[in-house]
Amino acid sequence: MVDVTEDRFEEMVSEALDSLPREFSSRIDNVAVAIEDGTPESPLLGLYEGIPLTRRTLGYTGVTPDRITIFRLPILARSTTEDDVRRQVRRTVLHEIGHYFGIGDDRLRELGW
Repeated sequence: MVDVTEDRFEEMVSEALDSLPREFSSRIDNVAVAIEDGTPESPLLGLYEGIPLTRRTLGYTGVTPDRITIFRLPILARSTTEDDVRRQVRRTVLHEIGHYFGIGDDRLRELGW
């Protein structure tokens, strides 16, 4: 397991979000992104909780923000260098953003996310 500080990990998540193409980032609304430690042995690197854009109706108002959680320790446990962490963070962020846009796991895997 590589050691990356919480602050550096947060920077990596921010960098991954900032790297999204404008046509996607401009459509993201009402989403909170959080970082939690999780447990090193967990298979879960990230989690999207909410209603994907493809399932929202006109009644989608006054709801709490969707939530994307990125789990720090499982990512660190699968990495041997800081570059590995950065790549996995970006991949995980893209994967969870994909769920926000309504893309399923099978398609995300095909895309390498």
